[in-house]
Amino acid sequence: MSGSLWLKPPTALPSLPVLPRPGREPAPAGTAPAATATGTTTGTAPDPLDDLADRLDAFVAAAVHPDEIAALLESDGMTDDHIRLGYGRNDSFALAEDLYARVARRHPEPPARDPDGPGPAEGLGGCLLRGLVFALPGLAYVLAGPLLAGPQGRYGLPAGTVPLLAGAVTGWVWNQALSHRAHTWLGLGDRAAAARALLTGAPAGALAGTAVALAAARDGELPAAVFAAGQSLYLAAATVLLVLGRERALLAALLPLLGALPALRWDLPGPLRVALPALSLTAACLVAARALRPGTARGAAGRGGPPLAASVPYGLFGLGSGVLVLYAGLGDALATGSGAVIALTLSMGPAEWLLHRFRGGSLARLRTLTTARAFRRAVTGTLVRCLGGYLTALLGLLLAATLLWPDTPWPTPERLLLLLLLGTVLWLGLLLQAFGAVLGAAAVCLLAAAAQTLEPAAGTLAAGAAAAVLAVLTRALLVRPTAHRL
Repeated sequence: MSGSLWLKPPTALPSLPVLPRPGREPAPAGTAPAATATGTTTGTAPDPLDDLADRLDAFVAAAVHPDEIAALLESDGMTDDHIRLGYGRNDSFALAEDLYARVARRHPEPPARDPDGPGPAEGLGGCLLRGLVFALPGLAYVLAGPLLAGPQGRYGLPAGTVPLLAGAVTGWVWNQALSHRAHTWLGLGDRAAAARALLTGAPAGALAGTAVALAAARDGELPAAVFAAGQSLYLAAATVLLVLGRERALLAALLPLLGALPALRWDLPGPLRVALPALSLTAACLVAARALRPGTARGAAGRGGPPLAASVPYGLFGLGSGVLVLYAGLGDALATGSGAVIALTLSMGPAEWLLHRFRGGSLARLRTLTTARAFRRAVTGTLVRCLGGYLTALLGLLLAATLLWPDTPWPTPERLLLLLLLGTVLWLGLLLQAFGAVLGAAAVCLLAAAAQTLEPAAGTLAAGAAAAVLAVLTRALLVRPTAHRL
């Protein structure tokens, strides 16, 4: 709805009589209209509320609570003074209650999704595919591990770890913000402008990640910095393909990395360890370049688009969540093997599917429930089930990774608790981000990451506090019907 709703406001009379309430009996035929003290006749005056109800019929019929209607009235600039003069009600809430009572509940079916439109592949299979393409690049580290080996690095970490992490975090921050901007263009129906944003933003992100990795490198870490440059280039290409819905093309580009599986048991020649990641990186970049051809069209992204500042919170969320995952991954790698890292990476597929499930279930409740209380209870139950489903999938993936990955010991109870808390933080943060509340999710993750940076031993406490705060924020936001009117 927009301000056009108020193009025909009711005329303000010198002395406005009290308007007839819903259900009031009409005056008998032939009855003379009553006169006010000013001589204005009112018996045949139409009720302006009827006209407003007609104009807002579709929205009011789909409302679960009068507060939804009040929010619409206020967002379109209808003040209490206008409501008192034009409709004889005290404020927007009283007017919304009358509109809610006048219009019968009707909940329209959601529009069918365009199969050729942008967005991730639908269904569990599509989301698992995305989880797979998130995890396969990890095999490049298996191949490159012996080539990056060297003396003990800084902070007690393996050689080359610092430039690799510096480049990775830079890429996560940049590409989260870039993905939001490109998705905003896609939401506006301008695929060419989205491709143009990616065409300019993805190479810039690759250069930024490379520059940070080189700046963080010290003596003897040049091979790691070169690998970090390739990592930054891959992150840029993968961002392009994932935003534009080309998961299968990205999976095909990553297939050469499956040659790393023998390296889990046997040694491979150095040239082969270099050639396999280089082949995948080249294929990913070529496929991404082909996907970006619409962005080279004249006029792509030529009009005013979404403000750049709107994408900053998404980058901050990428920074906070990325640092938390890095701390968990470093502790896991140094103490109990890589099982938790693999589980978290693969779990992003089920996480995305469950986000879709929650959204679909919430929209279904909007169409079938008629009271705010019933909606709150239903959404809370759906939230608990989806979060529980994600944590169950995370545990299952941890079990599988521990059994299949070589030399991976069983996690201690403390590490297991940290993994579950971190999974809760990630899933709730992604859920809030999906509903536009990314600033709160980013602030919580950044504070938790800062706390763990200042006191590494407080990882479990920081993750637990972050999970609790995000749970409160999520329920407070998502039990409101208006949060689902996107």
